Amino acid sequence: MAYWLLKSEPQDYSYANLEQEGRAVWNGVKNPLALKHLRTMQPRDKAFIYHTGKERQVVGVAEVVTLPYPDPARNNPKLVVVDIQAVRSLPQPVTLAQIKQNNNLTDFDLIRLPRLSVVPVPVEYWQQILQLAGE
Repeated sequence: MAYWLLKSEPQDYSYANLEQEGRAVWNGVKNPLALKHLRTMQPRDKAFIYHTGKERQVVGVAEVVTLPYPDPARNNPKLVVVDIQAVRSLPQPVTLAQIKQNNNLTDFDLIRLPRLSVVPVPVEYWQQILQLAGE
């Protein structure tokens, strides 16, 4: 199993939207490196949902439920999507400021590559963020 961080503008699509729907197509990814990460996702992988914009915080956990497939809304086979489902909200959101202040997370791609919308999360970083969230 792999771990990921998926970024979303909360006014466009928030974790609350995912909880209401239960399952959603994760689309809109265009960056070549982010698409490369998306193509490696497997069912049962876990993903943090990160709200960008003014919030800048990890707010929930989702699970990948499909293999990557061509985006049905686009006529471009290079653009892929996966389906995800809501798992749980975090007890308390973990802010970008908290992540940046944590010496155990200094090499996290969320910090190193801030514009990347799909970020791999090493297992030790995953566990550290869950601890920061109160789990």
